[in-house]
Amino acid sequence: MTDQHPNAPQQLPTHHDPVREALWKVRTEVGKAVVGQDATVTGLLIALLSRGHVLLEGVPGVAKTLLVRTLSAALSLDTKRVQFTPDLMPGDVTGSLIYDAHSSEFTFRQGPVFTNILLADEINRTPPKTQASLLEAMEERQVSVDGVSRKLPDEFIVAATQNPVEYEGTYPLPEAQLDRFLLKLTMPLPQRNEEIEVVRRHSLGFDPRDLAAAGVRAVAGPKELQQAREGVARVAIAPEVIAYIVDLVRATRAAPSFQLGVSPRGATALLNTSRSWAWLSGRDFVTPDDVKALTLPALRHRVALRPEAEMDGVKADDVLSSILATVPVPR
Repeated sequence: MTDQHPNAPQQLPTHHDPVREALWKVRTEVGKAVVGQDATVTGLLIALLSRGHVLLEGVPGVAKTLLVRTLSAALSLDTKRVQFTPDLMPGDVTGSLIYDAHSSEFTFRQGPVFTNILLADEINRTPPKTQASLLEAMEERQVSVDGVSRKLPDEFIVAATQNPVEYEGTYPLPEAQLDRFLLKLTMPLPQRNEEIEVVRRHSLGFDPRDLAAAGVRAVAGPKELQQAREGVARVAIAPEVIAYIVDLVRATRAAPSFQLGVSPRGATALLNTSRSWAWLSGRDFVTPDDVKALTLPALRHRVALRPEAEMDGVKADDVLSSILATVPVPR
């Protein structure tokens, strides 16, 4: 599912399935508010089906926040937004104990993390201590305050946005946290015709704060997501395709341009997302093309370039693409 790439998932499945069709309709609903981000929407759907978190990267103004809000509305899911700033404290995200003068007791006040889709806006503008406050929520789907663990909702993912790391005032996310994100999706600036459509909609009175006025409606919900996940669990993956995933991951560890390759967690992420994409495509088995399509989004944030490679202008996507071109594909 290489974002904005010729092999990005765009086609509708041919096999009739009401649940699958409902999830594909989500893209149409999001398109009523967001122009030209079909591949990113599909990546978010794959993350929801795989119960994983997503890192959205793009310059300010490419509709990262609007996309997440619209997706939540189309799926009838609750969403809360946290603007990550340098002075944000961990309790501002997870919740904290508040003293009640009437009862003379401390009570827990839930933070915004208690939701279905947490929009962590500009996550790399807050110091590492607050970034780390999300780790337990992302990995364990619970938060612990004063020694008490509190479960998060069943439908819970983090959709974090970040500006490119070279922007002023950003803190690079530590490797341990990056590895918790299932996918990293890049949102480029729109093409000329797409940007014309964005401006045209605004000229006609489009208000990004009023999604209902834009005609966005719920076309699926938690029930459909659960049924879809049951379908994904039945998707078969042949031993040779599993071996192909492992070979791709191991190749990242041997790549001269990388000082850090992909861990086994990355291999399972590629497996799970390939399964979800196969199901969305209307198949009950994973093909090598499914694996290829998800390799960049699933692995690009799990590698680290050597300083000399960065100085030469090498990008992680370039190295991963060369690995895809050289690792033998099972027949």
